[in-house]
Amino acid sequence: MSLNETASGERIHIGFFGKRNAGKSRLVNAVTGQELSVVSEVKGTTTDPVRKAMELLPLGPVVIIDTAGIDDEGELGEQRVKKAMRILDETDLAVLVVDGTQGISPEDRELESLFKERKKPYLVAVNKSDLLTERGLKGENLVYVSAATGENVKELKEKLGAFAKRSEQPKLIVSDLLPERGTAVLVIPIDESAPKGRLILPQQLVLRDLLDAHCKAFCCRPEELKETLASLVKKPDLVITDSQVFEAVSKDTPSGVSLTSFSILMARYKGDLSTLVEGAAALSKLKDGDKVLISEGCTHHRQCNDIGTVKIPGWIKNYCGKAVEFAFTSGGEFPTELSDYALVVHCGGCMLNEAEMKSRIQKAKNAGVPIVNYGVAIACMHGILARSLEPFPAVLSLLG
Repeated sequence: MSLNETASGERIHIGFFGKRNAGKSRLVNAVTGQELSVVSEVKGTTTDPVRKAMELLPLGPVVIIDTAGIDDEGELGEQRVKKAMRILDETDLAVLVVDGTQGISPEDRELESLFKERKKPYLVAVNKSDLLTERGLKGENLVYVSAATGENVKELKEKLGAFAKRSEQPKLIVSDLLPERGTAVLVIPIDESAPKGRLILPQQLVLRDLLDAHCKAFCCRPEELKETLASLVKKPDLVITDSQVFEAVSKDTPSGVSLTSFSILMARYKGDLSTLVEGAAALSKLKDGDKVLISEGCTHHRQCNDIGTVKIPGWIKNYCGKAVEFAFTSGGEFPTELSDYALVVHCGGCMLNEAEMKSRIQKAKNAGVPIVNYGVAIACMHGILARSLEPFPAVLSLLG
């Protein structure tokens, strides 16, 4: 991926929900201007969620998601509904599509209650307005539309823009930790797990943020860090490393220079750094037979020395000295039931959007299960967690 492309995890996610034959897919096609979803008079045409990454003015880069009908039936229908509900985890803005000829149903009301419970902003699109003689439903977040004729589709897009407008002060991943025109050194291993010819997303995000803030960024491999630091006239304000080489980089970074990792920066950027740091305490309390879930937000080809399935399990066993069992999930897969686990260890979440990452953290909290991310866990197990949290004084104070 090039630096001028917007990754899915950095886009506003807009999910379309509703009953079968409310016209969700036809409305998604009208909003995107493409035949994205298959439409039919047959109920349940949409099965798996359908996604489209696009530019939607005035929002900019978004992901539009069409979901199966909430009233789907049978064993397969039940699975489709579960997938639709899973989409709500990653939804920044929900659109409830109502069949205007049928009125608002109990299922529609149930969805509205769910949006409110999950604190999801939402719009109600009353579809098939071309077939209506009366329009009695009112509300600031309601708009009558016709996917068939295009009536008010433009107005729906404008309402989406008003609801999901990005903050004028965008969330920063690292530049707010540096002084004006500050300096950072990025330590980037090039090994068998490094993608050929490109940087992984957290490295791209950090580098772009530093450049946008007119900060200076120096990149080097771990074995070149000493030489790089010696070559600088002034010591850098921050060293940022890949978590896998945290221990070695810590030894080569002099005291007085703040140190953290890309994964810890991602924990603050997309998740809840305080909760993830608190979760690290569970690593030393694991007992024989405890189950640990290791979850990654992306799917990739596993290397022989894969960090999620090989390195982290090995570090955990060495750290706690117990016979711990491991389970693994990746991509959109994340258990709805977590009570069987003593700990969840999650990746940095760079391929997830903020809504989904926070949803996963909340699910763990609701289940009373500690959760930690890769960078925080690795720093903790190598005895450098306090060192790696120096740029975050408020979070550092949680360690006592």
